[in-house]
Amino acid sequence: MNISSINSLSSYFTAAAQPAPPKPTEDQKALIQAVQAVNASDMLGQENVLTFRIDRAAGIAVARIVNRKTGELVQEIPNENVLRMAEESNGR
Repeated sequence: MNISSINSLSSYFTAAAQPAPPKPTEDQKALIQAVQAVNASDMLGQENVLTFRIDRAAGIAVARIVNRKTGELVQEIPNENVLRMAEESNGR
């Protein structure tokens, strides 16, 4: 019995079932533009880039400065200790 067509059909439905990512809000669009402007201006130096992420465990936004070439974390605000304290206070 050839099941290759069933497998390919299964992967189609799995991929189709993935919800589309939500569209960014106006605040998120403004943040994206601000980060792009900072990175384009080389305010952090040519080797560094500003990024943002959400720490889901702590439930807060985190600003990060990362070396473009190495991927090394240069600075994180708030730092890891503050994130863990926020996580503990959230009861997670």
